[in-house]
Amino acid sequence: MKSFQKWAPVLAGAFALIGANAGYAQEVETVTEVVTEIPAKLDSGDTAWMLVSTAFVLLMTIPGLALFYGGMVRKKNVLATMMQSFAICCLISVIWFVVGYSFAFSGKNPYYGDFSLMFLKGISIDDLNGTFPTYLWVAFQMAFAIITPALITGAFAERMKFSAMLWFMGLWSLLVYAPICHWVWGGGFLGKDGVLDFAGGTVIHVNAGVAGLITAIVLGKRQGYRTVNMAPHNLSLSMIGASLLWIGWFGFNAGSAGAANKVAAIAMLNTQIATAAGALCWMIAEWAVSKKPSVLGIISGAVAGLVAITPAAGFVEPGGAIIIGIVAGPVCYFAAVFVKRALGYDDSLDAFGVHGVGGVIGALLTGYFASDIFFTDQEAYAKVSVLNQGFGLLVAIIYTAIVTTIILYVVKAVIGLRPTKQQEIEGLDISLHGETIQ
Repeated sequence: MKSFQKWAPVLAGAFALIGANAGYAQEVETVTEVVTEIPAKLDSGDTAWMLVSTAFVLLMTIPGLALFYGGMVRKKNVLATMMQSFAICCLISVIWFVVGYSFAFSGKNPYYGDFSLMFLKGISIDDLNGTFPTYLWVAFQMAFAIITPALITGAFAERMKFSAMLWFMGLWSLLVYAPICHWVWGGGFLGKDGVLDFAGGTVIHVNAGVAGLITAIVLGKRQGYRTVNMAPHNLSLSMIGASLLWIGWFGFNAGSAGAANKVAAIAMLNTQIATAAGALCWMIAEWAVSKKPSVLGIISGAVAGLVAITPAAGFVEPGGAIIIGIVAGPVCYFAAVFVKRALGYDDSLDAFGVHGVGGVIGALLTGYFASDIFFTDQEAYAKVSVLNQGFGLLVAIIYTAIVTTIILYVVKAVIGLRPTKQQEIEGLDISLHGETIQ
């Protein structure tokens, strides 16, 4: 009895400690359960960065691409060319709100979206995409949907009716862009199969480049092609446009991180490095071949570097980024100058030579240079390969080529694609829009 009395306080303390630990464990478990149920919280820093990025991507089309393309055409077509970029911005904004976003980002089907988010039905002001509002995600993706068809206009500059261009771009955005966007970014089969496209190498540049090539072939060559002087009328405009594209591309690539974080930081650095390398290497290749470095060459090389780093920006380290730029510059130069000449198609402003070829280079090299430091899921990293990237490219290229061809021939049958020969000779500014520049 005395022995029990002696040890009773010790036993009581032990039981109390066990009880406390059990209570603590239960409390930890309860807290853990609560933590896992806490919804995502809006982050003002991420939201601010995505607002800026969205504005930067829109800047790429108006005024960036409008000036870039506008300066490269003949004086009699500059307003018509710039009008295309501006009108596409307006048209696609409305289409994206009505049904485009729904087609790209709704539903669980691996091949196409549905109508469930038409007019953004079901999205509220409180909904979040990660740490920023879903409405902002819609706007960010809208800016991507705008520039993609606008890029195509470079391939058929100076020779498509404005009415035909509007019908073609509207249908193309719904039947080509939205499905491929869904395949890669909207929960579709390419994304699930591990095809990497950080900011739009396949979805945007290869897609637009291939569509541009098909359009150039279906439309045929410009009146007087290879016999009439078709030199750019004002490369100062193109230089300004290219500079705005370069700046806007930071929103394009770094913004695709979806947050103001370390991935956005390296994507921004990679973008700068690859762009500079692409510009210098295009310039060097041109200098070696034609004996003179041109303004048009260096700005085209910069765009080639921008295009090529786009799918890789958030997946590769800076060493890989500079190699991507070094490869893209001269390869795109030879595609735009020599391949086009050898095959005889009239890609007016080298939409395919720069965006199509540059996008393919970037997508394939993403598979080679992608670093495991960007992957928390090693099983996902194991899927990364040049072969897998090539599969994604092949699927997108075939689909884009087929559907683009069908759309073009439908529009051609209904309203026609080209202005009259006399209208082209007079210039599209005066013949289609009743305006000229002095």
